[in-house]
Amino acid sequence: MTQASHLRSRAEALAAAYPPLLASAERLAANVQLGDHGRKRSGAGEAFWQYRQLQTGDDARLIDWRRSARGDEQYIKQREWQIAQSALLWVDQASSMNFASSEGQPTKAERARVIGMAAAVLLVRGGERVALGAVLPPRRGTGQLERIAVALTEDRPDDYGVPDLSPMVPNSRALIVSDFLGDLEPLKRVLTRAAGRGIRGALLQVLDPAEEEFPFRGRTIFESITGGVRHETLRADTLRERYLARLAERKAELADLALSTGWMLGHHHTSENAQSALLWVYQAVQGAR
Repeated sequence: MTQASHLRSRAEALAAAYPPLLASAERLAANVQLGDHGRKRSGAGEAFWQYRQLQTGDDARLIDWRRSARGDEQYIKQREWQIAQSALLWVDQASSMNFASSEGQPTKAERARVIGMAAAVLLVRGGERVALGAVLPPRRGTGQLERIAVALTEDRPDDYGVPDLSPMVPNSRALIVSDFLGDLEPLKRVLTRAAGRGIRGALLQVLDPAEEEFPFRGRTIFESITGGVRHETLRADTLRERYLARLAERKAELADLALSTGWMLGHHHTSENAQSALLWVYQAVQGAR
């Protein structure tokens, strides 16, 4: 197969995959009831926010004479600040995410992509500009959603993903979705840099139930998705206590990192309802303003 034909077949595979992802994300987003999306800050917008009394230094052209005619004070009409904000999205597409412990169970990648995509749908519908890591700069509109959906269908060859929120837009909000089972040093650097630029957001850890419970017994072969790491044991049950302790340590480390950088941390299992995770994600990202 020539390079051109290989590229074409890969492009066709990606194109075939993104409509189901976008459709699933839109269905999920439609089930989440959103509250008022207003910024509640005065500025150059069109939506009325409130009246306030005329103050020294205010432009007389801003006086609302109808409201002022009701009494002895003069009032100006403030409008809601409606400049679009930027939201940065990063969804782990590394090989570790392509794990499901049983048939019929979604992989971590499938669940992470749907939740991330649905969050993008809600943000774009609210007038936000959404970026996908270093792959897509922040833009608005359905065209951006389609571009995000295409980009999210592509797998990465690495065992574990390295978060990337560049280019970091100062004072924006962000969402990182991953299993966070790899080296945490890259995440620490990203969040530390983000905090320095006034960027706040949410971390959503997506795990398979088996990774939370460690139900393995007897002879078991543990192997990474790429085959780069392999361990065989005759008594898997003897590893359970140590594994659960390490997992608890990892969650505590994530919690400390989120707290120190002003981010929020959530956990989700692929056996759970995706709607509740999406609602948490959206509220967490909105609360990071």
